[in-house]
Amino acid sequence: MQLYKRNDGDEQPCWKAGPFKLRLPFVHYRWETAEMLQALIMFVVSLGMIPLLEKYLGLPYDVALAYVVVCGIGFMLPALLGVPLVPGWITPGIPVVLLFLGNFEPGPEAIRALFTLQILVCVIFFLLGVTRLGSVMVRIVPNSMKGGIIIGAGIAALIGEIETGGRLANTPISLVLGSLICLYLMFSVSFRGLTERVPLARKIVNYGMVPGMIVAIVAGIAVGEYRMPDVRFGITAPAFDQLWQYLPFTAGFPDAQVFMLAVPTAVIAYIIAFGDIIVGQSLMQRADELRTDEKIEINVDRIHLVCAIRNALHAFFAPYPGLAGPLWTAVAATMAERYKYGRKAMESIYSGAGTFWITGFLALFVLPLVSFFQPVLPIALSLTLILTGYICLMVGFEQLNNNAERGIAGTMGVVLAVYGAGWGLAAGAVLYLLIERTHLLRFASPGVRAQRPSEAE
Repeated sequence: MQLYKRNDGDEQPCWKAGPFKLRLPFVHYRWETAEMLQALIMFVVSLGMIPLLEKYLGLPYDVALAYVVVCGIGFMLPALLGVPLVPGWITPGIPVVLLFLGNFEPGPEAIRALFTLQILVCVIFFLLGVTRLGSVMVRIVPNSMKGGIIIGAGIAALIGEIETGGRLANTPISLVLGSLICLYLMFSVSFRGLTERVPLARKIVNYGMVPGMIVAIVAGIAVGEYRMPDVRFGITAPAFDQLWQYLPFTAGFPDAQVFMLAVPTAVIAYIIAFGDIIVGQSLMQRADELRTDEKIEINVDRIHLVCAIRNALHAFFAPYPGLAGPLWTAVAATMAERYKYGRKAMESIYSGAGTFWITGFLALFVLPLVSFFQPVLPIALSLTLILTGYICLMVGFEQLNNNAERGIAGTMGVVLAVYGAGWGLAAGAVLYLLIERTHLLRFASPGVRAQRPSEAE
């Protein structure tokens, strides 16, 4: 239950605060049991950043855990400030960030470099949010290029898992089983029909990725792909007392040369995050069309400002290889699917997103959960990347209207995934100008429709 109630067709109640709309659990939205239970398992994905923090920044485990707690604070901000998306990292950009960090020695040097990158990403989000150019970009970028960005991010996420030597090759049984179960429960037409006839199926689908992750964990331990967990009891002890030693205030701030080196990676990270915004916008629009009882506001400028705040928080108090992105695609898609079942299933899109990350933050302090999942951290991260890839491909192709757009988007997506976001964006722009903007060349007389490839026979 909550203090403020929503009338059918209205926006969820809030307190207005400048460009933000504040919403608190039990005050503006109810607590969702399904999202709470899902978060008690899915929070483990946030712990998957610990090995990267240890390797690339040279952090001890307990300090890395303190970094993850700072990240958890950032994850709670979007639902609090009026963004309906479930936030995450800029996941497809992680390989590019790690490539950048590979040029610096783990320790103070790498911390300074990552601070530089993250503060640049913060500035990009902030400037585009304050000037409202972020929403302008969403409107003016051609449909084919939007699709190409989304498709490219999806291909990049999948390539990282299925390439030779990737996690799928090393732990095939657990990941194949987990991925197939997640995809069947979340997207299968036959299972969707089953949910209409069998109440148990409806309950299972409420938990999104959780059933697939549980099966993957059990299978991975059973066949020896992962070791048995050593469960301990109590409360986790992140090393906040040591945190200051691993921050830019102590490690030092970078010089101008490091800023120049970080600019290309920051631009690439934003381009990928821009694709996540488009994916999130598409998911929310689809959900909004099927639920008339709540008006979902997708304010792109507010998304930019919240991402800027989160990246600033990280830059100064926990520089993060995952950066702070607008969307956790796999969980957002799961939540959007459950949201479609009506107000009884999920009272508001904000109640789902808010409950999920508040629970995920609290779970970071539950030692039995953290210690249980510690050996199987790669499973959670891999399933997230695989589902992210599938959803990006699904949403990207869905919004393309004709063969010209599909051809441009597909080509741009492949170039982006193989050569990076900069080259992908350039390829998409050139193809758009050459193929779709035929009026620039003025080859056809007024009133004569350009011939489609399928008609030129």
